[in-house]
Amino acid sequence: MRKKRIEASVQNPVSVDQQWLDLESLTQVEFTSEQIANPIENAFSPDTDSTWRAANPGKQTIRLLFDHPQNSECIRLLFREETQARTQEFLLRYSADGGISYQEILRQQYTFSPPDTCLQVEEYRVQLQGITAMELTIIPDINGGGAHASMVQWQIA
Repeated sequence: MRKKRIEASVQNPVSVDQQWLDLESLTQVEFTSEQIANPIENAFSPDTDSTWRAANPGKQTIRLLFDHPQNSECIRLLFREETQARTQEFLLRYSADGGISYQEILRQQYTFSPPDTCLQVEEYRVQLQGITAMELTIIPDINGGGAHASMVQWQIA
């Protein structure tokens, strides 16, 4: 038997110096709902103390329409739920043809169980070229409860 030890590959985490796109100046945002006290622009702020929160319960969609095609190597989503136990699902898609067609990037479910599990940080390495639109759909409670979708942060680099 011939043997050779290999080193485990470790994927490098995103550096704190990551060059995040300024989504507020590079995009127009479309959304299904927002609370006046927790507007959509909070999700694109580097301040993680602010939050976007839907005014209506149930499924919500946020769509970024880029002024000019962009490339992406990393996407970070940060969700927080401190009061209600629930299983949330989100779907992230992108378009390279002005929103005519979309390609799925990922679909993810996560269970919040406050007070122990209140934070969900999703960070993905991607190689996307010529993005003209990106769409995030959130189902805040896959069991159909009256939960309101919320998001602390959405960043793209």
